[in-house]
Amino acid sequence: MRGEYKVPGGKLVAVELDVVDGALSAVHLSGDFFLEPDEALAVIDSALDGLPADTSTHAVADAVDAALADAAQAGTIAGPVAMVGFDARAVAVAVRRALGHATTWEDHTFEVLRPGPLPVRTLAALDQVLTEELAEGLRGPTLRFWDWDERAVVIGSFQSLSNELDPEGVAKHDVTVVRRISGGGAMFMEAGNCVTFSLVVPASLVDGLSFEQSYAFLDAWVLDALASIGVEAFFSGMNDVASPAGKLAGSAQKRLAGGAVLHHMTIAYDIDSDKMLEVLRIGREKLSDKGTRSANKRVDPLRSQTGMAREAIVDAFEASFKQRYRTVDSELRPDELDRAEKLVETKFATPEWIARVP
Repeated sequence: MRGEYKVPGGKLVAVELDVVDGALSAVHLSGDFFLEPDEALAVIDSALDGLPADTSTHAVADAVDAALADAAQAGTIAGPVAMVGFDARAVAVAVRRALGHATTWEDHTFEVLRPGPLPVRTLAALDQVLTEELAEGLRGPTLRFWDWDERAVVIGSFQSLSNELDPEGVAKHDVTVVRRISGGGAMFMEAGNCVTFSLVVPASLVDGLSFEQSYAFLDAWVLDALASIGVEAFFSGMNDVASPAGKLAGSAQKRLAGGAVLHHMTIAYDIDSDKMLEVLRIGREKLSDKGTRSANKRVDPLRSQTGMAREAIVDAFEASFKQRYRTVDSELRPDELDRAEKLVETKFATPEWIARVP
């Protein structure tokens, strides 16, 4: 069996192994990483050999770290161990993939959805519906692009309604308030002012990855998509993407007990900062985070850096994802929309949900 894991921003780790009587056997680690001293490679192989095949990712990583520490302390290997471009967790992920407990992008076919404009609360409800359906086996992994016609603010699941929003600004600009099921910060969303997508994947795709690592892993294709339209971008902090001109985007996640992961991102295209400041109480801090000095300026990194229409940018993102992964075009089923609308009525449009954190 063979498993591979490319560390985001790091190196490729590959593991070949057999399973004999429920335990790992004949384990061989390889890759384009850097490891010192040379003898540490054999120590890692030996640490993995004999482990039960159902050993968790964390336990595999702990076994590798412990073996290296013991070898260094005992003098079996000379000097301190240096693992550059990878770590024990990366080795563990490759092992889990070899065993079939963890999957790769290539193991899945992703359904691509562009359903057209929908109410923002319906879009938020579809996040829950499609994630639950993946967990229930009713739909495969999906990439869904958002489109909408109304003015809205989407706040994170745990944000305080009164701390985030100015009621006068909300009323003045006729803003629909939406609370999503994932954490993270508030998004001011007028029609056409940002690019938003939701990615629903099985938990096996991020098996062994911490929350922090999974953000970069699931957003790696976004950096390629931005590069395809001439935008230099890089990861900033745990869940943001930035360019030399400032912040571009933020991501959020929700993991369901049934084994599905919701991951979504919003990228600023051309935001009216004056309106945003009137609606969001923390708008000025948000602007400073995006490299905007004056409240009279627009937050327009994608528009100003590319000169492209928003629809053309979404097309480029879709093309970049399809070029990188195996995909099939799909559509929302009537029963999925019905399920989402019922969720809007019973949850997303209710005061109890919207103000669940007052």
